[in-house]
Amino acid sequence: MTTNIVLLPGDGIGPEVTAVAQAVLETVGNQFSLNLSIEAHDLGGVAVDRHGTPLPKDTAAACKRADAVFLGAVGGPKWANTPVELRPEQGLLGLRAALGVFANLRPVKVHAALTDLSPLRPERLAGVDLLVVRELTGGIYFGAKEEGNERAFDACEYTRQEVERVTRVACQLASERRGRLVSVDKANVLATSRLWRNSVSQVCREEFPNIELEHLLVDAAAMHLLSRPADFDVVLTENMFGDILTDEASMLAGSLGLLPSASLAGTNGAGLYEPIHGSAPDIAGKDVANPIGAVLSVAMMLRHSLSAPDAASAIEHAVIATLESGSRTRDLIDPSESSLGTEAFGRVIVERLLSGP
Repeated sequence: MTTNIVLLPGDGIGPEVTAVAQAVLETVGNQFSLNLSIEAHDLGGVAVDRHGTPLPKDTAAACKRADAVFLGAVGGPKWANTPVELRPEQGLLGLRAALGVFANLRPVKVHAALTDLSPLRPERLAGVDLLVVRELTGGIYFGAKEEGNERAFDACEYTRQEVERVTRVACQLASERRGRLVSVDKANVLATSRLWRNSVSQVCREEFPNIELEHLLVDAAAMHLLSRPADFDVVLTENMFGDILTDEASMLAGSLGLLPSASLAGTNGAGLYEPIHGSAPDIAGKDVANPIGAVLSVAMMLRHSLSAPDAASAIEHAVIATLESGSRTRDLIDPSESSLGTEAFGRVIVERLLSGP
């Protein structure tokens, strides 16, 4: 049986990290006899330039047929002043809607070899291994909007059904980890957060009674992520809060370039996988981008969509071994030290895979 994978290299550094991700995916595909069929399509700014739309119909159709989709990055200043419907990010939003994904998973694990990169003291980083589950289809990013020079607004809306379905995903993942869930909101101020808190509490109480649930206000959560990060297991939060908190949490690991993500329509089935970094147009084409987030996104793809946990683990171990060997991209070292380029770093990971555990 053939497994169909769609690659969306996108904009900026997207094509560079996607090339590494593809090489890693093809390597484990051969090692574990996965019989992969891989095809590439345009999304984002490159699609605007080539097709006049950020999400071409052929791209959307291919992604809906696929067993999993990998995205490099979208966006850049080149398209900043285009009409809203032609901005690259609209392609990503449209793709998420087309795939029906609503739960964004962003794991943060501190590698022992990189603790010196974090602004936190090493003793606070010991044992940090958390997973943020961010709701992806509701909230202020998708509510009614009005733009203007004198007045503007963005409405934040949630339904109970939206909150309940992402809570079930978070609870299921927590049950497979350490059994602890922190739900983040702003229930002392926002009506949507009070709906959020009530809905999360009911799902946990009625469907997942063995999960240890804690509610935190978003400002407290932001503080505790820095003061006691190792205490967190699974963190569940709404769209905008999750967007902000995961960027904060990336500093625990030391670099945005290290972190992967998955966007799912449940705990199984097709999903959209991408590193959490942006398109980084300032370094695009310079062969200096960190491909680890992209490579670990492939590992998430293998685990969550392709039912290949052994292949996923092989990639994760290869990344750890590469870091422990001293190999570094530019963002992981002092400017005075030598580093590997994107392509060369990817070759080291592939060599680690081929050499076995």
